[in-house]
Amino acid sequence: MRDLYHNDMSTCAQKVRLVLAEKKLSWNGHHMDLRAGDTRQKEYIEKLNPLGVVPTLVDDGSIIYESTVIVEYLEDAYPEVALRPLDPVGKARVRLWTKQVDEGVHAATGVLSNCIAFRHQIMAGRSDQEIRDFIELSPSVEARERSYDIIFTGVHSKLFAPAIQRFVKLLTDMERTLIQTEWLAGDDFSIADIAYIPYFTRLEHLHLIGLLDNHPRVTDWYERTKARPSYEEAVSKWLNGKYLTLMEEKGRDTWSMVKKVVALG
Repeated sequence: MRDLYHNDMSTCAQKVRLVLAEKKLSWNGHHMDLRAGDTRQKEYIEKLNPLGVVPTLVDDGSIIYESTVIVEYLEDAYPEVALRPLDPVGKARVRLWTKQVDEGVHAATGVLSNCIAFRHQIMAGRSDQEIRDFIELSPSVEARERSYDIIFTGVHSKLFAPAIQRFVKLLTDMERTLIQTEWLAGDDFSIADIAYIPYFTRLEHLHLIGLLDNHPRVTDWYERTKARPSYEEAVSKWLNGKYLTLMEEKGRDTWSMVKKVVALG
């Protein structure tokens, strides 16, 4: 039996749950409350995940962390339901897409999510010093530096506009690719597609789905991914109403500013 340490709304946890659902693999869940700092506790960091984040997979005693690594592990360990092309070129296409996530898209999503919405949860009921103490629990110096800027300055953060522009570039790349193939890495659904589903879900929840305007193939791709049974199992049934309400409200307030950033870019 597999144990998954995850969070209901985490994009990285959604990615792993999607793979588990597509492969029809059972798992025991350990839900981590990110706002309460569950992943920043000494025991979790020392015994399970030195980065202090989710998800973490424990499979037959082996501890695997980093969502892209977990996905690749599951593909290698349980190949009966294949989610990756067998040919070298197809595998390379998958890696090029997942590389984009790890080298920019994920960070940009975190910036948008926190600048627009989640900073309000972190700040609620905390003094400035308590907020600083919470930020300092992160084991990553880089993550702490980003958090100070994002939490205290919000959409005026120096990171906000570049995060929007990162998605504009991604949408252009995806639209060009989907002219030629049905899915991102070819004509079969793969872990390349799974890698991006959570991030488009987050755009929708943040009321930023208008970024897909004038990208009809990307819009069609996203609708097709949501129609898969795995989406209901791995994403929809885990949605947290408190997060959704906050993201929708704050996202609506920000949309006009986002449109200006896109126009300036």
